[in-house]
Amino acid sequence: MNTYPIQKLSDAMGGKLISGEGETLVESGVSTDTRSLVPGTLFFALTGENFDAHDFLHQAVSAGAAGLVVSDLPDGLDAGSCGVIRVDDTLLALQKLARWYRGELDVVVVGITGSNGKTSTKAFTSSVIGQRYQVHATRGNRNNHIGLPLTVLEADNDDDVLVLEMGMNHPGEIPPLCEIAQPQIGIITNIGHAHIEFMGSREAIAEEKGALARSLPEVGTLLVTAGCEFADYFAARSHARSVSVGNGRGMIRAEGLHLTKAGSEFDLAIDGEESVHVALEVAGKHMVNNALLAAGAGWALGLTPDELACGLEGVELPGGRLRCFDHEGITVFDDTYNANPDSMRAAIGVVAERAASNGNTRTVVLGMMSELGRFAEEMHCEVGAHAARQNLRVVSVGAEAAGIAEGARNAGAPKVEHFDQYEDAARWLRKTLRAGDVILFKGSRKAAVEQVMNQVFPENEN
Repeated sequence: MNTYPIQKLSDAMGGKLISGEGETLVESGVSTDTRSLVPGTLFFALTGENFDAHDFLHQAVSAGAAGLVVSDLPDGLDAGSCGVIRVDDTLLALQKLARWYRGELDVVVVGITGSNGKTSTKAFTSSVIGQRYQVHATRGNRNNHIGLPLTVLEADNDDDVLVLEMGMNHPGEIPPLCEIAQPQIGIITNIGHAHIEFMGSREAIAEEKGALARSLPEVGTLLVTAGCEFADYFAARSHARSVSVGNGRGMIRAEGLHLTKAGSEFDLAIDGEESVHVALEVAGKHMVNNALLAAGAGWALGLTPDELACGLEGVELPGGRLRCFDHEGITVFDDTYNANPDSMRAAIGVVAERAASNGNTRTVVLGMMSELGRFAEEMHCEVGAHAARQNLRVVSVGAEAAGIAEGARNAGAPKVEHFDQYEDAARWLRKTLRAGDVILFKGSRKAAVEQVMNQVFPENEN
């Protein structure tokens, strides 16, 4: 964050400076966590169901905060020279400040939303655009009503482009993020079943995600997947130019796609441009689509095909997202970061595309999927059946994932196992895995399937 007097920041968020000098400089950005606070920071005392950061104001002062943003001032607090800004709601103040600060920045904002692939697409997009521009992007999964404002406030005048993930799990959460971010380029990866427990239908999910398309200006660019059934719906409701991408179709497309041991290769073709060869060291056909969306963002910013290819080939995906490693001849796919029915099917497809050597087995180790509500039983069974139809050995772990094994058995999987306890699953896998096998670990964050993987392959713990 650029440096500002605390009075200016107070005015920007609609607060009242009740203590301290208005000319005190906030030189180290903002923070919501005293454990990582550095001197010169503006500390926001957020509150939630299970915490109230007003209880830690003493620690913020001791750590050298330049100012505190509070909705209540505890008795006995000695803020010293630390400025104190009183607001009605500290979270709304944070969001209001981020929206104001976005207007202070001379940057292009790329907003990314969708049911699956947001983080991978963000990584591709940052790598591509970083070939020419200084990029600041969402760290980790900070893509919600707190994380996105903090990401915006981390940027400074050295940045040319912000790449921002926009996540949601309830209605009405994407529009406020768009109001803060004011994106000029929007990417909607797909519309699946993630968070359907709270949204009720895929149509409702599309309406919510479509807020990104509706927020774009006429001079902006909307990037959508050609195969998405809602692509025309988004395009019709956006003022921006709509560009479709896909495997063999769309304005930006992969031609001659074929899988390799490392990932995939294809020719990146863009209408009106020379095609360029791309070799991705990332597994999965669905990852090619994420790469194409990122290439579209770079193309919208004027990058050359060679720059696009270089950025795609140089990507480094975060851990737990189809990370592939070899252990004594066993090919292991770590996709444990999160899961929903659509991303499950995509990851299962990666294993189905791989031939096990020496006639050995291909196994998927699957945990439960969160936020499916009344659809949970049906969708867990369907995922198991899908794996069975790919002729894979299916292992479900955790009591809430038992429906996966049930669906696999009913669909005739060659081998099905279920373990309530992760230790039992790991013990069975250690006994049965052989060189030449291919194995996938995947589940929702709550499932923590990486615990099984790390017990089986402790030396490869990420």
